[in-house]
Amino acid sequence: MGVTTFTQEFTTPIAPSRMFKALIVDSHNLIPKIAPQGIKNIEFIEGDGGVGSIKVTNFAEGGHLKFLKHKIDALDTENLVCKYTLIEGDVIFDKIELIVYEVQFLASSDGGCVCKMTSEYHTKGDVELKEDDIKQGKEKAMGLYKVVEEYLLANPDIYV
Repeated sequence: MGVTTFTQEFTTPIAPSRMFKALIVDSHNLIPKIAPQGIKNIEFIEGDGGVGSIKVTNFAEGGHLKFLKHKIDALDTENLVCKYTLIEGDVIFDKIELIVYEVQFLASSDGGCVCKMTSEYHTKGDVELKEDDIKQGKEKAMGLYKVVEEYLLANPDIYV
């Protein structure tokens, strides 16, 4: 098994604690509400959102994905870090064993934050992944971050 790591980050004018609450802690409620065209629902099938919980994201009809299943490996609400693993789904699992994500929200000098994401792709056998192989997933993730950012900008009194 090989491991290919990709990192990405973006800045936002939203405070780190608000982004963490919206994107991590309460994503199962917020995301289907603000992105129903892409996400049908998100539900916990084990646990309540803490470490060890497993959640399933069910995508809206007509998309190329039906579902993704993630396990929460670490949740540090003080340092605004979450680590989780994609353990099942209808993505490129012919090449990939699992994907480990770590997301961190750091304060920036302007009152907003820097969102850093590291993705570790654990491939089957000697499969090598290139950035183009995962480009679409990265773009969808960034699009979702932007939708959440816009929602939080328009609703400054939530997740404070």
